[in-house]
Amino acid sequence: MVDKLTESLKIASRVITFEAEALETIVTRLDSSFTDCLNHLHQCQGKIIVTGLGKSGIAGKKIAATFASTGSPALFLHAAEAVHGDMGVISRDDVAIALSYSGETEELLSLIPRFKLLGVPVLSITGNPMSSLAKLSNSVLDVSVQSQPFPFGVIPTASYITTVAVGDALAIALLAKRGLKESDFALLHPGGLLGTKMLAKVENLMHQGDDLPIVEPGTNMKEVLLEMTAKRLGVACVVSDDGVMKGIITDGDLRRIMEKHGDPLNINAEEAMTRNPMSIVPEALAARALHEMESRSITSLPVIGHDDRLIGLIHMHDIIRLETKK
Repeated sequence: MVDKLTESLKIASRVITFEAEALETIVTRLDSSFTDCLNHLHQCQGKIIVTGLGKSGIAGKKIAATFASTGSPALFLHAAEAVHGDMGVISRDDVAIALSYSGETEELLSLIPRFKLLGVPVLSITGNPMSSLAKLSNSVLDVSVQSQPFPFGVIPTASYITTVAVGDALAIALLAKRGLKESDFALLHPGGLLGTKMLAKVENLMHQGDDLPIVEPGTNMKEVLLEMTAKRLGVACVVSDDGVMKGIITDGDLRRIMEKHGDPLNINAEEAMTRNPMSIVPEALAARALHEMESRSITSLPVIGHDDRLIGLIHMHDIIRLETKK
């Protein structure tokens, strides 16, 4: 039983390693063809039509969904169904992305004349840059792999991964080129936990008023500890008489103080605080606050007004807790 498990893990490792290496190879092929495709997409006044068949079709559905979720109108057109009546969705302002690893898929090739008749640019993602599809395309992206993983070398796994990766790269690069803002992205995801986190603003989630753990610079550490314990947020904000944020004391700061000072209770808040802590404005999206906390391995962010005065504190749990409210 152990030997079988070991062999299974070896196979799994080989497959994943093979696919990772295939992706690394694709990165080295990124050139002017990619930017040419991107320019066609950026100039598109209609929709992005992604079409394919078989595993390429499945990849196409995912790519079309990524474009749509990042602000680019897109749909997936099944190549076989298209030649039997669904070609009416194509308009002159569209751009087509055709997916075929062989580049010789009959149903897909039969769509090209329709695209050409309407003046629709055809961008192909294929494993054969010398194929019929590639020759009929305005621009070609090569996603070829040396072979498919063990055991038979023909199961389209690595080629599927490279196709989806290139499609995702186009979608994200297009998002950046169009200058889509975080708030715009939020409006595209109004439902579910993602939408809740993206649309919620810091000012609607932050602790404020009497809930804030606030101490003055001269406060001794015993009182700081009492304030941190009472407010149960794991921090104390050091604020001057005029409300300006001077620093912050965290649980981590307390541990460092214990190691550094023989009698840490004899120092004051100003001596213990971290100066110029990371902060956020109240109108920022909760998703931005969560990103800042996760990237810096912290759990709280002071919320500062435009006059540098402390107006609130947002804790990571305030955002994560949104999940339980859905």
